[in-house]
Amino acid sequence: MRRKTLTNTYLSMLCAELAMLLDAGLTLSDSVQILQDDEPGKDGKALMQALFDSVSKGETFTAALRSCGNFPRYMVHMIEIGERTGRLVETLKALSEYYDRQVRLAVTIKNSVLYPAILLVLMVVVVLILIVMVLPMFNEVFNRLGLPMSSPAVALMNFGGWLGDAAAVIAVVVGVIVVVALLSWAIPAVRNVFKKLFASIFGNVGVFGKISSSRFVYAMTLAMASGLETNDAIELAAGIGGGSKAVDDKHKKCMKMLQSGSTLSDALTKSGVLSLQDGKMLSIGSRSGKSDAAMAEIARRSDLDVQDHIDRVVGRIEPTLVIISSVVVGVILISVMLPLIGIMSSL
Repeated sequence: MRRKTLTNTYLSMLCAELAMLLDAGLTLSDSVQILQDDEPGKDGKALMQALFDSVSKGETFTAALRSCGNFPRYMVHMIEIGERTGRLVETLKALSEYYDRQVRLAVTIKNSVLYPAILLVLMVVVVLILIVMVLPMFNEVFNRLGLPMSSPAVALMNFGGWLGDAAAVIAVVVGVIVVVALLSWAIPAVRNVFKKLFASIFGNVGVFGKISSSRFVYAMTLAMASGLETNDAIELAAGIGGGSKAVDDKHKKCMKMLQSGSTLSDALTKSGVLSLQDGKMLSIGSRSGKSDAAMAEIARRSDLDVQDHIDRVVGRIEPTLVIISSVVVGVILISVMLPLIGIMSSL
């Protein structure tokens, strides 16, 4: 069967539906058969048929997922833990929430970036029109009057002329960027390379650092709720929330502190994975025997923190772009209009 990358939306729905069927008392093979019957797409039916063939032969659900080769390693690992601990239904529900959260996070980022990107493009277009088309027209007016245009306006006009001369080169560069972007979007291998490169550079910076921390905490919540040992849970969560050297170093430091006898809250706090406030909550949860609930609350707050941080960043970007565009347009107009006002007043 052709391997196809499964979206987070599909994975969330699949886990939720399978959890409902298993929770209702149906066997795994019957549940997969129902999913296969209800699949509207050809690829989905083929995938469910492959799963059904495997589980019908007596294979575990984990082995069936691995044999298909379409499912994320994290999902397969967590389901394996759920099968071993007898908490498959709970694990599937937690996975459904996890992938749903990834969908919501991706939508938030896309929506937050879209408007500033459109505003930036419009600003660039307006400035280019002014320096490439409008300023040369004013220059002709000044030449007819026998007067020079102001130095800033001349410099901007010359820059616009240079842009016009280099239009072919700029078009080629933009075309290459567009092609690379399309390839990274269409080819999973190329997309993963760019993701790893981006994570290695920006994975611990600003909002991306908060997103990485949020993913780690949520993966820890899911792993602990599935009955995984603490060290194994951290190792698994580090694979989800890592990517940059700074973030990976935090996780390694946390592992070393746990191996040396530190408590989970101390290890996560002193290594910089959790804040002092979150570490205090986890410590209280550990003492009361509710580490899972405490980690879930930390994950919820971490998610809200990411949303708030994105809103703050976007809230700064929009007025900044407006101010910059207003200043640039104002400087261009003033550099042209002031000499004309002087001429008009002398008449």
